[in-house]
Amino acid sequence: MTVDSTAARKPRRSSKRAGAKKDAGEPALVQLLTPEGERVEHPDYSIDLSPEELRGLYRDMVLTRRFDAEATTLQRQGELGLWASLLGQEAAQIGSGRATRDDDYVFPTYREHGVAWCRGVDPTNLLGMFRGVNHGGWDPNENNFHLYTIVIGSQALHATGYAMGIAKDGADSAVIAYFGDGASSQGDVAEAFTFAAVYNAPVVFFCQNNQWAISEPTERQTRVPLYQRAQGYGFPGVRVDGNDVLAVLAVTRAALERARTGEGPMLVEAFTYRMGAHTTSDDPTRYRLDEERVLWEAKDPILRLRAYLEKQGLADEEFFAALETESDALAKRVRDTVRTMPDPDDMAMFEHTYADGHALVDEERAQFAAYQASFAEESK
Repeated sequence: MTVDSTAARKPRRSSKRAGAKKDAGEPALVQLLTPEGERVEHPDYSIDLSPEELRGLYRDMVLTRRFDAEATTLQRQGELGLWASLLGQEAAQIGSGRATRDDDYVFPTYREHGVAWCRGVDPTNLLGMFRGVNHGGWDPNENNFHLYTIVIGSQALHATGYAMGIAKDGADSAVIAYFGDGASSQGDVAEAFTFAAVYNAPVVFFCQNNQWAISEPTERQTRVPLYQRAQGYGFPGVRVDGNDVLAVLAVTRAALERARTGEGPMLVEAFTYRMGAHTTSDDPTRYRLDEERVLWEAKDPILRLRAYLEKQGLADEEFFAALETESDALAKRVRDTVRTMPDPDDMAMFEHTYADGHALVDEERAQFAAYQASFAEESK
């Protein structure tokens, strides 16, 4: 008897339930580029980009996706301990990242690889933490890009506090805080909304709603569309097509400018989809339907911008071929760099814990040193 190998991994949601959410009750979203690559207008948001800028956005998304794919492969090969893929969310990250100014400050989660790219952080620096050889391989103040935050939602508070500080300093820059749909249920995010609203902080809350908080769908996180939560705190919210890089750029640029000019916080919900697993330790086939993924593959952010570039004659085969060559070179650099990263000093974990030293830490250091030495003795 033949048994379907996927029978034991049936998702908890029925196909009827999965489709109902998409067919009815969904609010309108800001869109400037359709999934078919057709340019459309929106009454509140518009953008006018040169051919070079459009090609630049496409290049950003392609290189970010290639880097992400290499990182996933490296984890599968045992070179990284874990990896959180951004597959499918390239437009949300590149569009919002390119909307920032150099003097703006970014507070990411652990998945903002595309935003890091836009801020000038070397992609290989992101991998040191996931390889376990450093605690974050870049200086946050060098690129105004904070270290990755693993604790869910806490960066929203950090961003709000920083925004309150720059407002008191009289700066005209803004802050943007990234988080996911699952993090929107955290108390830290609610507290950040409260403080940002009361103090009119120049911060943009950017929620990448990829519709799955690990294995929990969005309907288990909220009874209303996420962007509407801002109303209860006294500031505006907007939902944007998170797979439309042009719309994301236009909306985020407007939100940041609004913050810079003293109009206070704003919530941007980028409605997108996580095409892969939550992290490499996750198996999405256990809780969601293949049909849902296929539906969103047709809305791929890279394919829709490529379609537009080709239809408008803004990019030729030479451009795409050169980009493919550049992607291969980036992938090779990532592989070579990760595999040659030096291991950290085993004893470094005991440093900088207490300013003046601590008896218990000294004892633990001595015990660990003896433990390490025992391996050398056994090998003799």
